[in-house]
Order: sequence, then structure tokens, then C-alpha cells
Amino acid sequence: MTQISRRTVLALGGAGLLSACNGALMGNGVGSNGAAQIDARVEATKSYLFGNYPGTRDLAQKAMGVLYMPLLTEAGFGIGGGYGRGALQVGGATVDYYAATRATIGFQIGAQQYAHALFFMTDAALQEFRRASGWAASADIRYATPQEGGSIGKETTELDPVIGLIFGQQGLIAGASLAGVKYSRIIP
Repeated sequence: MTQISRRTVLALGGAGLLSACNGALMGNGVGSNGAAQIDARVEATKSYLFGNYPGTRDLAQKAMGVLYMPLLTEAGFGIGGGYGRGALQVGGATVDYYAATRATIGFQIGAQQYAHALFFMTDAALQEFRRASGWAASADIRYATPQEGGSIGKETTELDPVIGLIFGQQGLIAGASLAGVKYSRIIP
């Protein structure tokens, strides 16, 4: 029986991480029918979101715009990353497409996929997002869990200029890490 060294485990983990990141990039329609694929995923995501968390329909109607990110794939083994693509809708119509790139560092291991939506509750927040060449998520965003998404009320929408809702998680990633997400406008 052969012994497996720590180097072998680290090499296999690194190869798996690179493979997962490559799959995330290729699986999001890069180089294919980009816009049509993103639009289809956004519509499916909206249907899921509004069907499972009815309070989010009212939230979307009150918002100046909503960025729907249907599928973000994330993997980490000490150092991690994630990628996904989505669309910004104003008045229910797509006005721009965006990519989200996530970087993490810390004690972590695993992989997961999830969706999220950013609700821009003020015109100033929406315009700041659209003007920026690359917009980084910061402390200005209030993230809610899916359970809160079903009952987001008036008091929440009046206090926060941007509300982020994470939902549809699949997979498992464990650990504590520092993370940053950057949103960049793309042409699919």
C-alpha cells in the first residue's frame, strides 16, 4: 500500500480548485451564446426567488434596480475564489450584464454554488453602481438570509441603500475567511 504525502494532497487539492474555477468560467457561457444564457438563468432565478420568498417580489418592485446573479461557483482550500455572471434590471428590463469575482483567504475548504440578488433601494446607490468601472461589495450592503427574504418589510427598505439576498445554496464550504466581491460590467 502506498503512502500519500502532504505534498500530494496539496497538489491534488490545488488541481481540484483550478479545475473548479475553470469549470465555473466555462460553465457561465464565456465564448458561447452569453447574453441569451444569462437572460434565461436570470428569469429562472427570478421565478424561483419570487415563488419561494414572496416578500422579494414587493422588494423588487420598490427597488430602483436589481442585479440578479443566478449562479456563483466558489471553491477554496486556504485560498479560494468564485465567479458568476448576471444581469442588472431596471423596471424589469435588462440594462447591463455583470460578472462577479470573489477572492477569499483564510481557513477554508470546500466548494459551493449559490445565487444572489442586490436590490438597489435608492437612485443614488443604483447610479453609483452603474457609473463605477468596477464596484466592490462593502459594508454598505445588508445581506439577508432566505428566511428574511420572505418577510423583508418597509423598515428594511427605508434604511439600507443596497440589500443583498443570498439563496439557493448547494454544496459545502467550511471555515473562516476574509473575502471580497467585485462586480464588473461585461459584454457577453
